[in-house]
Amino acid sequence: MSVDYIACERARGRVWVPVGDTGSVDVFDTATGAFTRVDGFKTAERVVRDKKRMMGPSAVSIGDGVAYIGNRATSEVCVVDGATLKLGACITLPTPTDGVVYVASSKEVWVTTPKDSSLTVLDATEPAKLERKLVIKTEGGPEGYAVDATHGLLYTNLEDKNRTLAIDIKTHKVKATWPTGCGADGPRGVAVEEARNLVFVACTDGVKVLDGGRDGAALASLDTGVGVDNIDYVEAKKELFASAGKAAKLTVARIGDKGEVTVIATRETAQGARNAVADSSGNAYLVDAQNARLLLFAAYK
Repeated sequence: MSVDYIACERARGRVWVPVGDTGSVDVFDTATGAFTRVDGFKTAERVVRDKKRMMGPSAVSIGDGVAYIGNRATSEVCVVDGATLKLGACITLPTPTDGVVYVASSKEVWVTTPKDSSLTVLDATEPAKLERKLVIKTEGGPEGYAVDATHGLLYTNLEDKNRTLAIDIKTHKVKATWPTGCGADGPRGVAVEEARNLVFVACTDGVKVLDGGRDGAALASLDTGVGVDNIDYVEAKKELFASAGKAAKLTVARIGDKGEVTVIATRETAQGARNAVADSSGNAYLVDAQNARLLLFAAYK
């Protein structure tokens, strides 16, 4: 089972899980415990690190009444209707997709396209019909994404340059570049807290807390164990979620007023389980790909 990015649709209580090798997206209803499968995505076999892998849908972002699915097999971004859960139109990009994120303030979908050292911006004025708008070139391969609507910024990392970028959503220009201090393996996922202007950068073995108002000044760090990729943050609860795949551990931390980190829970997960997401109540979800399971961890009380 091939799984990368997943997403929690907090407003509707659903977790979206793109599964590359089945050419489908499984949508989990957190209230009923039922799955609905969205079929029809294309797949293709690719060689990755000298091993053959089946590629397909691998990323998801929730838009205005729709979900946007990135497909590594075809370099497509496809639309799924949020009400009917039916696959709609797809748009093909000239370079393979990685992360996908909807930017509500500009009605755009931003796609990290690291093989081309760029982000591709799509016009989502008509939610069900995407159109190519522009390409933002970067000095390395972008990895991860987070939208700060309050400050009008989109954050991404340059994994191969060990830096975090703040990009102005209106102008599509890089506004700031900060060192992350993640070491040789570089940064991965990123999350933000808008109210206190905090930026959380995932390294492969922990998370750095940076001050978005002071040029990314380092405030604190969180040790998580090895194998972190994407991370999630619930701003209303001030809780950060990081799952380490190699360490098979989920860490939940509360973030204080000065960015300080307090671990409030750790949970044993499964080998390879990473990219945890959380709902508005603080329940965490992540995929055990080896056993084709969605793992649920109840909110810290």
